[in-house]
Amino acid sequence: MPTHTLSTPLTDADIETLRAGDVVLLSGTIYSGRDAAHKKLMDLLDRGEPLPFDLNGAAIYYVGPSPAPPGRPIGAAGPTTSYRMDAYAPRLISLGLKASIGKGKRSDAVKQAMREHKAVYLGATGGAGALLSKCITKSTVIAFDELGPEAVREMVVENFPLLVINDAFGGELYARPKLDE
Repeated sequence: MPTHTLSTPLTDADIETLRAGDVVLLSGTIYSGRDAAHKKLMDLLDRGEPLPFDLNGAAIYYVGPSPAPPGRPIGAAGPTTSYRMDAYAPRLISLGLKASIGKGKRSDAVKQAMREHKAVYLGATGGAGALLSKCITKSTVIAFDELGPEAVREMVVENFPLLVINDAFGGELYARPKLDE
């Protein structure tokens, strides 16, 4: 498995190097967002209002972290099941989102949007939220504070370990080859 060390914002050239099954060590700024936050982002777009962060080259981590322990910027930060954001993801991808991070499979509509707009879906290890949080060096709520753990956060990560689940070419780590019967 090739390993890629990438930094945000991500570019088309970054995305074009990735294939399903590759390892990514991601550094830079990423954003958190789950169901309720995605709904509010769509409401802003529908009203023609700006989003709380620039989507161009951005990565969104589907996470609702636990409270930060003393001396840490964030608590456990394990991935949320991604299909819950599938109704919103194609629109965000069409507006410049380059990576979504979570766990589980994605819908055909999301996979099509990734192919059309050069984006990827990256898997974070479920059940390893405490370990993943050690790669998060800063976390600041930037929108929808009323959502508590589901507020949008701007997070700085260093060598955040991820696996390419869906690439921009239609490759999927979860796909199984058809066997002759």
